[in-house]
Amino acid sequence: MQLVVGRIGRAHGIKGEVTVEVRTDEPELRLAPGAVLATDPATAGPLTIETGRVHSGRLLLRFEGVRDRNAAEALRNILLIAEIDPEALPEDEDEYYDHQLMDLDVVTKDGVEVGRITEISHLPSQDLFVVERPDGSEVLIPFVEEIVTEIDLEEQKAVIDPPPGLIDDRAEIASSREES
Repeated sequence: MQLVVGRIGRAHGIKGEVTVEVRTDEPELRLAPGAVLATDPATAGPLTIETGRVHSGRLLLRFEGVRDRNAAEALRNILLIAEIDPEALPEDEDEYYDHQLMDLDVVTKDGVEVGRITEISHLPSQDLFVVERPDGSEVLIPFVEEIVTEIDLEEQKAVIDPPPGLIDDRAEIASSREES
């Protein structure tokens, strides 16, 4: 099974290094020197990691055969894809691979059906579930512990405790101004 583990950013320096937006909780395993990664688009790969280092909080990689800034810049925005065993699970019990979460039913803690997870969006600050409601509309659910209270893979459901306004239009408006 294939898992997106990163996206190549801009070139760094003149010797072929690139910045990488990490999309895995296991970068030391998936993005280590010697790893061979498929790419999207497929015509750009496969790419073999030659070296890796962290600089100012960013992961920098150099791939075999990429020796200058122009070659590195040509790789910009390419997705890096690792082949993983579909039976393998993340080390931490509170971590999940995207494929485990796709198509889970989403219900509130009171048992109200919200919809089905159709996509997971990986943002810099947090991940979001894209949930398709029964009427075909979509709602975004932040994948944070305060909102997603339980993932039950056996029952194929995610239980949420949404704040007011997240999945309905009953937002509570808080104001420090007094009514006149």
